[in-house]
Amino acid sequence: MLTISNTVTIDEWELELTAIRSQGAGGQNVNKVASAIHLRFDIKHSKLPDFYKQRLLNFNDTRITKEGVIVIKAQSYRTQELNREDALNRLKDLILEATKVQKARRATKPSRNSQRKRMDSKTKRGYTKVLRGNIKL
Repeated sequence: MLTISNTVTIDEWELELTAIRSQGAGGQNVNKVASAIHLRFDIKHSKLPDFYKQRLLNFNDTRITKEGVIVIKAQSYRTQELNREDALNRLKDLILEATKVQKARRATKPSRNSQRKRMDSKTKRGYTKVLRGNIKL
C-alpha cells in the first residue's frame, strides 16, 4: 500500500510492477539480472478521489500517456528492491506535484518613492557621464 496523504492511499493491486533488465554498462551481471522496475498505474481505473484523477489527467508530464496511464522506469540502483522503492516514491511525488494548488499571483506595481529614486539615480548617472566628455571652450 502506497500512502499519498492521510486520507488517500493506493493499493498494491492498482500498481503493475514488472522487473526488467537495466540499460547501460554493468558488466556480465547486467545480462542476467532483471533489476530495473517498470511501474504502470492506470489513473482512470484507480480508486483515487475525482480531484486527484482530474488533476493528474490534466497534468502536463511525459510520464502520463494519452490513455491516462503513468509509466515510470526505475533503474538507478543495483538491486530490485531499491528500484521498486524509488519507483513508488517517484509515483507519490508525481501525484503530489500534480495536486499542488498554485497560489494566485496578484499584479503589483512599484511604489511612487521607488520610482522617484530610480529616476534620480538615472539623472545622477547621466550627469556623471556628461562630466566625462570633452571640455568645450
